[in-house]
Amino acid sequence: MSDTDPGPTIRHEIRFGDRLVRCFAERPPSVHAMFERALARGPDREALVFEDRRWSWSELDAAAGRLAASLAADGLVAGERVAMLLSNRPEFVTTLLAVLRLGAIAVPVSVREQADGLAYVLGQCGAAAIVFDDALADRLPAAGSPATLRLRLAASEAAARGSDTARAPRREAAPVDEEDTAVILYTSGTTGRPKGAMLSQLGIVHSSLHYEHHMRLGPDERSVLAVPASHVTGLVAMITTLWRTGGTLVLVPQFKAAEFIALAARERITHTMLVPAMYALCLMQPEFGTAELSAWRIGSYGGAAMPRSMIEALAERLPRMTPMNAYGSTETTSPATLMPIGEQAAHLESVGRPVACAHIVVVDDDGREVPPGETGELLIGGPMVVRGYWDNPAASASGFIAGYWRSGDLGSIDADGYVRIHDRKKDMINRGGYKIWSIEVENTLVGFPGVIEAAAVGVPCPVLGERVHAFVHMDPAARAAGGEADALAEAMRRFCAERLADYKVPETVGLSESPLPRNANGKLLKREMRGWVPAAPR
Repeated sequence: MSDTDPGPTIRHEIRFGDRLVRCFAERPPSVHAMFERALARGPDREALVFEDRRWSWSELDAAAGRLAASLAADGLVAGERVAMLLSNRPEFVTTLLAVLRLGAIAVPVSVREQADGLAYVLGQCGAAAIVFDDALADRLPAAGSPATLRLRLAASEAAARGSDTARAPRREAAPVDEEDTAVILYTSGTTGRPKGAMLSQLGIVHSSLHYEHHMRLGPDERSVLAVPASHVTGLVAMITTLWRTGGTLVLVPQFKAAEFIALAARERITHTMLVPAMYALCLMQPEFGTAELSAWRIGSYGGAAMPRSMIEALAERLPRMTPMNAYGSTETTSPATLMPIGEQAAHLESVGRPVACAHIVVVDDDGREVPPGETGELLIGGPMVVRGYWDNPAASASGFIAGYWRSGDLGSIDADGYVRIHDRKKDMINRGGYKIWSIEVENTLVGFPGVIEAAAVGVPCPVLGERVHAFVHMDPAARAAGGEADALAEAMRRFCAERLADYKVPETVGLSESPLPRNANGKLLKREMRGWVPAAPR
């Protein structure tokens, strides 16, 4: 797509009952149709890479077709839910494709989920089947629980069924409506039980088209999936988007920076989406500056703005790579904003502009739109916004208003349409009446040499209401070279004091020898971390 290309035609449509949303006029009718298009355009092209195995589009189609046929023989029908407790492995892709081919609903579950959480998900969505990593069999509930669960299939058996040429491939996909639920993804559940967001066929198609359009992706992309496939980013930003473009998806079972760099060079990757901590770990590897990574064109990252120091370091090491910030959630089926190509350096504090079919409104506590540049809660609308939560009308009613998702994120939109995310409503720190965005403190700390990730939290203070405490995870070598913990923490405070207003500087810093705690969807567990901080003296 050239800079003068007007892009796809967009029109308003009435969807999900009473929502008026902007939609791409020309689009595939379903998620599976995107795969079928890629298959038709290049059946012998490379579709999937995992370790030393490679699949063409026709081979992937046949494996998924055989698995779909076997699931149908087991009695699985359209509309039933199939849980997927699978890591980044080929069976995740073939199972997802097989389930969609049957018109059933895929329910990916993080492999970090434990027995209690898995049992809740299986029961809440009424799963009829589960496909699981062999090593995770002990996390499954006892036989007969839940009552709906008829089929338990290990990944090794799913692979065997997919390779059994005696099974006839199921060539035709079951008919589905655009508004049908294709995938249920359970939200983080940092408080209370997680909720099952219903990702529609329409929503996944639009998000895949958004990535294709805004990133200018084509059939020659070679993309590395290093984030969890069970998360909305891995599922939509990588898997279904590559189905749309017809490129090659390279699966990484577990992210290790040195191995990732070697793989990226060997496979000549052109595109990926990582979290900032992954880029930080790569930058700490000496080989990152010497590996042949000239094909790497798009380096996207999600959620928060990346610190200036990291952007500059990436530009020095990979001058041909374009960094692109993205912002979205499970409820928005991945991207709500994307940074236009080539504009990241000029808008370091922004997560980009709304994607083509999105509409974002910033409102105050009374629900009134605020002027450009002012802060409020982001309400997000568009065809990719889910219609609600599975079998949870109360959560759907409180989480959505007139088709817009209440994000709970505090942010702003400037006069040119660039969006900034300041904080989660519940994570904003109030120190003596001064409002502090935790993300600003965290991004500053990540600029300190050797810091991989940071979390700023507000802890109770009898005088100021809250004070700022920071948790920091460092590269072990940098931690060892930094001296005593107290001296290192004081150095970090001085570093922040040179870059932040005095009231934003962490009063205390806790150094963690291990990665900071995250839930099954990868979000920092700040609620848990607040409990680690000793109470302030009274």
